[in-house]
Amino acid sequence: MQDIKIYKQKDLVLKVNQNYDPIKLDLDSWDIFLDKLCGDREYQKEAIKNAIIYLASGRYEKIENLVEENYQNNTELQVKYNSLVDYKKHLQLPNKLFANIDLATGAGKSYVIYGIAQIMLGLGLVDKVLVLCPSLTIESGLTEKFESLSGSSELKNTIPDNANCKNPSIVNANVTVKNGDICVENIHAVYSTTGSSIEDSFKNQGERVLVLNDESHHIFNAISGNTGEAKDIKRWKEFLINPNYNFKYILGFTGTAYHDNEYFNDIIYRYSLREAIEGRIVKSIEYTKEDNSENENERFQKIYQNHQDNARNYDKVKPLSILITKDISKAKELKSDLVDFLVKQEKLSKEEIDKQVLIVTSHNDHKANLPKLKTVDEKNDPTKWIISVSMLTEGWDVKNVFQIVPMEEKAFNSKLLISQVLGRGLRVPELYQNPQPKVIVFNHDSWSKNIKSLVDEVLENEIRISSNVLKDGERSKYNFEIYNIDYTKEQKEIPHTPKDEMTFDSLMQNGIPLESQSIVVKKSTNFENVLDFKSRNKEYTIEHETFSVDDIVDKIYDELSVRFAEGKILNIDVEQYSKENLPKREVIEKLILMSMTKVGIKKEDGLIQKNRSKILQSFGTLLRKASKTVIIEKKINDLIPVLTKDLASESCGIGNFRRDYSVFYTNNWKNEILNEEQQKIFKQVVEDESLPKSATKEPNEFLFKTPVNIVFTNAKPEREFVEYLCKKVIAEKIESWIKSRDKGFYQIEYSWRKANHQKIGNFNPDFIIKMKKDDFEYFIVVENKSDKDDCDENKAKYKYAKEHFKRLNQKLEEQNIQQKYIFHFLSPNGYVTFFDYLIKGTLLEGQDKFRCELENLLEES
Repeated sequence: MQDIKIYKQKDLVLKVNQNYDPIKLDLDSWDIFLDKLCGDREYQKEAIKNAIIYLASGRYEKIENLVEENYQNNTELQVKYNSLVDYKKHLQLPNKLFANIDLATGAGKSYVIYGIAQIMLGLGLVDKVLVLCPSLTIESGLTEKFESLSGSSELKNTIPDNANCKNPSIVNANVTVKNGDICVENIHAVYSTTGSSIEDSFKNQGERVLVLNDESHHIFNAISGNTGEAKDIKRWKEFLINPNYNFKYILGFTGTAYHDNEYFNDIIYRYSLREAIEGRIVKSIEYTKEDNSENENERFQKIYQNHQDNARNYDKVKPLSILITKDISKAKELKSDLVDFLVKQEKLSKEEIDKQVLIVTSHNDHKANLPKLKTVDEKNDPTKWIISVSMLTEGWDVKNVFQIVPMEEKAFNSKLLISQVLGRGLRVPELYQNPQPKVIVFNHDSWSKNIKSLVDEVLENEIRISSNVLKDGERSKYNFEIYNIDYTKEQKEIPHTPKDEMTFDSLMQNGIPLESQSIVVKKSTNFENVLDFKSRNKEYTIEHETFSVDDIVDKIYDELSVRFAEGKILNIDVEQYSKENLPKREVIEKLILMSMTKVGIKKEDGLIQKNRSKILQSFGTLLRKASKTVIIEKKINDLIPVLTKDLASESCGIGNFRRDYSVFYTNNWKNEILNEEQQKIFKQVVEDESLPKSATKEPNEFLFKTPVNIVFTNAKPEREFVEYLCKKVIAEKIESWIKSRDKGFYQIEYSWRKANHQKIGNFNPDFIIKMKKDDFEYFIVVENKSDKDDCDENKAKYKYAKEHFKRLNQKLEEQNIQQKYIFHFLSPNGYVTFFDYLIKGTLLEGQDKFRCELENLLEES
């Protein structure tokens, strides 16, 4: 058995053999050129030399040669790929002298591309160079940079006298590309039917052409869609391997070397984002760890206040904020919402605010905005806010970005997207080189746990250890088999009975349950630095939007009148309320004012959005069609065996052990953690005296009756539950237990109403405890929650899980399988009694023999 491993990107970089014949490849003579081109940026020189040696030393004819050399000497690659054949199957551009170079955004990738092109031309290994990129924006930036470098007499004077080419011309595919030219072109021109010289200039000449691909992740992560742009991107790889061109030398360059979360396997040099931050080449990063924004308006206020703070802190430049969406339609909606918000906030006209907000996407409506990116850093440019789509953000040399706002999780939920999004704000303005400036990533805090782990891996912050099932050895005997059910599911609508429905009379009698409110409140958000984990708490002044009682009454009355005329009001007694005798404005107002008075709200204060919504929702039950609840009807097909030995591996970053996580293990861990590097990491963890005492727990191995080598808990309630399971008086009563993974082990489907929508989800109960009595196997299934956590979703989980296990027990009995399942929702204030009942055997007497406070709350309607 081997541990599932989180690979550090630097361990997967292919090492180019530095032993080459210096007589045939005189790289030393280019040192002065590299010093002038790169200055003190040593990583750029290393990247250029590595690339030239790979392409020109004669040691390698194709990428497979380099892979074979590295696979024999790199144990990390041997662990990741079962065999050399397996590795080669995953190569992105096989049978070509191809590789990628990974340089963090803002690290000066264009200098490296130019340096390689000039040296390969100078050495006479190629006659011409083709530089491809995914967009006109990038093409324009590269062309401008290359023209500046090729026109520099100081740089030209450092080129060796014997160089074949000392003065390359910078051209595009609108003209024939001649020997000694560097052609910079976007990939779309390759497939243009008019005006492009690509075919004439390069067909059948590939042996003497160097192809350099900027933002090469696009070649292997083609954007979706049927637009011409999307289709051209998808054909990029086809062009590189086209036998009509037969290109010999090919390199890719990217700062986001990922297929979603999988790091490229053909990297020959890496200068990581972490190195760039530590070297102060780019800005530092702070992201949202905890935020309790109640709605989009509150988030906008915080984003706006962050922007204003940046304007004060970096007043020598004009700070920008970038808001990123998952697609073009969302970008358009966001532009409209943001403009409306800023009009109210700054009390300016819509025309003036429109000038401050620049939307940049591939849509035809927005193409005119692309050239504006060249000037957004300038103080006299009105742009303060940029809205973009996550996959269309490369090629900006904007340096004044100090806030990045991913508006949806899908814009920020993979290493590829995180690398791209962070890259937009990392460049450092010349006026703020020291002290190192920072960029704020204002993400939703509900994503922070997932984002944290992904950011950590992108930045190579986190070393991780793995928990795995033991399939051999003494404790493998604790594996067991349980059953789930294979269902056929149908959704069914159940009409509410009249007694369930809310009526106007009941509203008049009981009022509408509003909340006490404050118009102006102080709210805080916690940020964490991605390198040193230091937290910073920022306080915001939030002004809730208010709505007058008169406006709310008018809205309700108008809607009642319209719907009554349509005959669609089903919860008002039409005999009592005729068309002329609908609840009058005064009556509706009286109801609202009565409800406000109950919680101390004055009429002149108006109502905040939350209370306005409660009122409209209450009347909404009178306006909508007959109320129905969607339920899932399940038909049982058969039982499905579930084996603990098939439990997926789980990893945990060691930094979490400073944040209330714990790891349980036995003194036999060296024989149960089989990977040598994991053993070294784990040894450091258990010997680290700076960790909290709660971080590492070593129970007696004879009382640790679980079939996994180590167990992670993520907070005090889980930790205390595992400690109970390892107590002698409890361990002697149980056969074994398992702590489930978050996904995929034992799933139970449930359905609940969120707002006005029916939601369907799955959950894995946290613990399964195996016990025996007579000839029966009993499985106590436990879902752990905080005390008093009786939210609607938990009520649904409790309801559906109990129904599931009731059906499961019936099916087991029918098939004469000697098993029984008992399910409990449990919180810490019920632990003592729960385990007392376990010891006494009372738990095994039936589902209703134990009931904790949380279960009583969950049963309430």
